[in-house]
Amino acid sequence: MTSTSTNLHFHGLEIPPTCHQDDVLRTTIEPGEGPFQYRFRVPEDQPPGLYWYHPHIHGFTKVQVLGGASGAIIVEGIERANKAVAGLPERVLIIRDQDLLNPNAPPSKSEPVIPKMLFDRDGDVANNGTGFGKPAKDLSINFVPVPYPDYPPAAIQIRPGERQLWRVLNASAITYLNLELLFQHKPQPMGLVALDGVPLDENRSVPDLVSWQTHLGVPPGARVEFIVTGPPMGVPGLLVTRTVDTGPGGENDTNRALATITASLEAAEPTSKLDASPTPLPPPRLPWLGNVTPVRTRRLYFSEKLLEPNNPNSATEFYLTVEGQTPTPFDPDSEVPNITATEGTVEDWIIENRSNELHAFHIHQLHFMLLDYLGREVNEPFVRDTVNVPYYDGKALIYPAVRVRLDFRDPKIIGDFVYHCHLLEHEDNGMMGLIRVEPAERSRSSQTDAPRRPAPSRSARLCRAPGPSSGGN
Repeated sequence: MTSTSTNLHFHGLEIPPTCHQDDVLRTTIEPGEGPFQYRFRVPEDQPPGLYWYHPHIHGFTKVQVLGGASGAIIVEGIERANKAVAGLPERVLIIRDQDLLNPNAPPSKSEPVIPKMLFDRDGDVANNGTGFGKPAKDLSINFVPVPYPDYPPAAIQIRPGERQLWRVLNASAITYLNLELLFQHKPQPMGLVALDGVPLDENRSVPDLVSWQTHLGVPPGARVEFIVTGPPMGVPGLLVTRTVDTGPGGENDTNRALATITASLEAAEPTSKLDASPTPLPPPRLPWLGNVTPVRTRRLYFSEKLLEPNNPNSATEFYLTVEGQTPTPFDPDSEVPNITATEGTVEDWIIENRSNELHAFHIHQLHFMLLDYLGREVNEPFVRDTVNVPYYDGKALIYPAVRVRLDFRDPKIIGDFVYHCHLLEHEDNGMMGLIRVEPAERSRSSQTDAPRRPAPSRSARLCRAPGPSSGGN
């Protein structure tokens, strides 16, 4: 894997972790090779909603995503899961981050005076706890830059009082979002209907569920889909992201505008509108995840270590460790999984944060249910694929933690894949682990000491495009 290698991860899609589908461990596409074709079938029972794709070359993912190499995928039919959005026009908004366009500019005069700016060990502006100052990264919305220091916003026109479904993807490499819709500086309700591609009423307990919020936290990699109502004529509107407290070791994610919202009778209709008379989705084929008894509970934790303990500016190693194992950066050449699970089972994982910065846990191939957050039970009738784990302040008697329930019942996800922090510089620097989901039959065979074929070497299993002379698909 080099800076000119690439591949793709289809974030949130429950497709096999195999060559030409959603493998990031052995697939490398190199300049000069023949065309490489991805070909997979989106499952019929994939929840309808917003997904995305991006490169996942270990060690270089952050750079490639910062360069804009990402895009949205919509699995259609959300109106079949929630009639509240039937007939609504829809917009897709992709928010990306990038290195600062004006890194040497002084702060805007409209901002308050803040403490002296500091940089973290990765060279980004460190969190100063004020919500202002120079951000770690600039943001863009649908490739329209909104750069520091004045944050000139993009422009969205909407007809007065029109209801629309907005699908927002945080395709940032390291930036957390805290979205808010303001009309004349007053927060407006946003009707959340889906999170991470999954409608809120995944367990069908509250039909057509809409959760009305005044702000939506969206970690890197996550997606939110919500109903908005346009402002009246003459009322100025703004889509903003509020500051996120990433901890003393985190980056500075500041308050800033993203887009103006202007009511106009001449506003163009969005190019897509949902079906006004949808056929309801069939019932789920499996029991609701929250009603399934887990076969085990595992404990994992985020942690960090300076390579030179006496030098606060030295490089950092990032770890995501299974309790009982030695903290070690992820090794893409290793064939030894950190965790082995069995197809057909369900597990609970307790994930702690022992570092002083916010982390976002993500796992490939599947979704999970959040059971409790900071020790408090969470009653969510839906699943997600990314969740924040709050930072440790150095004072609490216990580490901050979340408890999630992971679903290994789908045979399509058998194989090797990864879980990691979705701050991509953390992932690139080792905050990742390897999980192997074995077929139920193999698990039973291993319990009876049946002989097993050894895994081929990693080099023999590399998934590559054909050379330029051999053609390709």
